[in-house]
Amino acid sequence: MYNAGKILVGLFVFVVLMTFPFWYNAGKAAPAPELKMPEKEKQCVESKAFMRAKHMELIDTWRQDVVREGKRVYTGLGGKKFDMSLQNTCMNCHSDKAKFCDQCHNYVAVAPNCWNCHIEPKEKK
Repeated sequence: MYNAGKILVGLFVFVVLMTFPFWYNAGKAAPAPELKMPEKEKQCVESKAFMRAKHMELIDTWRQDVVREGKRVYTGLGGKKFDMSLQNTCMNCHSDKAKFCDQCHNYVAVAPNCWNCHIEPKEKK
């Protein structure tokens, strides 16, 4: 064990270099995208907190209800009725897919499969 000091220094330098990116970027996460309700609409299907946390569960439930059970109407926040449709309900208000959908999905690094079946909306100029 004549080289114990050199080995320990080498291990220390290795650990510091390998963990440097984590220490350097600690607490510097990118801010979450801020989404706003479209100006022409006063309320969404559910509350803002619910939609941020569970919109995919809601859309999956809608898909099951429409395809498997034939239900087409959803009673949302305040008893208001909505058509269970991604394109006719959600995208009617949130028509800018790049700004609304893609911005958040890119932030959390998910690739939803909505557009495998649905027609991707054309951006309005």
